[in-house]
Amino acid sequence: MIIAPSLLSANFANLEQDIHMINNSVADWFHIDVMDGVFVPNISFGFPVMKAIHKHAQKPLDVHLMIVDPDRYIPAFRDAGADVISVHLEACTHLHRSIQLIKNGGAKAGVAVNPHTSVSLLKDVLADIDLVCLMSVNPGFGGQKFIQNTYQKVRELKQLIIETKSNALIEIDGGVDLKNAPMLKDAGADVLVAGNTVFGAADPVATVGMLKKV
Repeated sequence: MIIAPSLLSANFANLEQDIHMINNSVADWFHIDVMDGVFVPNISFGFPVMKAIHKHAQKPLDVHLMIVDPDRYIPAFRDAGADVISVHLEACTHLHRSIQLIKNGGAKAGVAVNPHTSVSLLKDVLADIDLVCLMSVNPGFGGQKFIQNTYQKVRELKQLIIETKSNALIEIDGGVDLKNAPMLKDAGADVLVAGNTVFGAADPVATVGMLKKV
């Protein structure tokens, strides 16, 4: 299981300290949620913060673009240090073109889907991507309640990945905790994004370790 703590839940007043904490844990990636206030009703990280994170991070940066017209910014996020770039299916008019733009820049390509979006819409691109980010909450804010239908979506997506002979990983983003993590793994998830569960814990490093062992 790949564990990707979400920096959206980190202490922004002391971000460097939390980055070092993740560096020293058994976490695999840093998950970075980029929001534009248009595609989702919130605004988060921009390029200056991305570059600051990249300067201190010793693990890959998994960048989730919750923005309209992401093609305009994909090269810039790659230049800012993104190792994995996920765009939303709902935000891309020409999804295959967006995927190729990510891959041509040298990053791994992911596609994120909102809770209401059917995973069947990914069938024609699954063979071309490295990751599917299933939103298990409505995107835009941290700390939301996990949507129970996610387990069924994971199972459906896993079957589709097998049918299309894809190597795409299944990432779960939103409301992941120590209780639902084992069930997500059993359903077929490969990557768990955890925000409040990690950064709100009394011992974040130990919590990452427990997530890693599910």
